[in-house]
Amino acid sequence: MALPDTSQYIPHLAYDSVVFGFSKGKLKILLMEYHATGWYALPGGFVRKAENLEDAVKRGLFERTGLKEIYLKQFHTFGDRSRYQPKVMKTILEANGHAIPENYWMLDRFFSVAYYALIDHEKVTLTPDNLSDSIAWYEIDRLPKLIFDHDKIVQKALQTLRENLDRNLIGGNLLPDRFTMNELQAVYEAILGEKLRRTSFQRKMLSLDILDRHEKLYTGKSHKAPFLYSFKLT
Repeated sequence: MALPDTSQYIPHLAYDSVVFGFSKGKLKILLMEYHATGWYALPGGFVRKAENLEDAVKRGLFERTGLKEIYLKQFHTFGDRSRYQPKVMKTILEANGHAIPENYWMLDRFFSVAYYALIDHEKVTLTPDNLSDSIAWYEIDRLPKLIFDHDKIVQKALQTLRENLDRNLIGGNLLPDRFTMNELQAVYEAILGEKLRRTSFQRKMLSLDILDRHEKLYTGKSHKAPFLYSFKLT
């Protein structure tokens, strides 16, 4: 595969995506492992000249997850000089068999616009990009060391997700269309990183007027069957 050039992409501009999923009581994110380096990174990419920024992010996520309808939020732009590490990028490209010219544009300093996404863990078809051996889910509290400033990006994304969490979850896809109160509480606890009192949590959620209540979820013990809920359409 030929290397991209500046006739196709906007120089000095990149994006990085923190893709959150929820499975088996754990909050997870997607990470890529670059070929023949052992280095891990967030899914990211560059913006084509004839492309909107958000369309570029959606394109990159579709190529890696197979999903088109994704809850996506821009949350910060990262541009510290310390993220400029041309030797790292050169190593990644050379590990994939590319001969890199001295002044190649991908070795320049980049500003990265960061987004976070909330997606349904069960609906994803993971596909590595051309520079990666794998893309996989990693628990948020058991992440490997990430390249550049990607650790910082993850922490900022998690902080932003926690702020106004109620509204974030309404538009997101971390839960099925209908869920129990216990399932909703498990997502909150995974994101916040703390245990919550069941009665207090239920009272708070019902007071927010963001849930519709449906039939009970019968599993053979009708007297203990919990109600199913869904988020109200906004």
